[in-house]
Amino acid sequence: MTHTARRIGRTLALVLPVVLVLSGTLAVTAVPWAGQATQSQMLTASSENVSVRAKSRAPQDVLRDRLLMELQTKDPGVALTHLQREIEARPSLAEHCMSLARALGRAAVDLYGPTRAQSFSRPVCDTSFATGVAQQAQGS
Repeated sequence: MTHTARRIGRTLALVLPVVLVLSGTLAVTAVPWAGQATQSQMLTASSENVSVRAKSRAPQDVLRDRLLMELQTKDPGVALTHLQREIEARPSLAEHCMSLARALGRAAVDLYGPTRAQSFSRPVCDTSFATGVAQQAQGS
């Protein structure tokens, strides 16, 4: 009797894992989300609401935001000084200097009005700050 029980035990030990693996595989392939499009899919997470990795921002955009914040918390003169220092430190930003200075000029008009904003004007980036002040004062 022990010999028969031992033989049945060995057979089960070999066959049972195979049966469990096959039944598990068949169960997974039978669910609606396994690849066959049926009427209703039972997904717990929506693929439409997947968080997207944030796009990296261009250095000039980061600098513009920082300078505009500085203009609001301090004054346009400080922001223009820091713009000039950044351009000297990172020459790759030189091509954006005029647009950055114009943006500072426009923001200065919004905060201080055209007359006071113009008093902060400096020859940074070919007087683009003054151009931004004039454009904002004219409403363009």
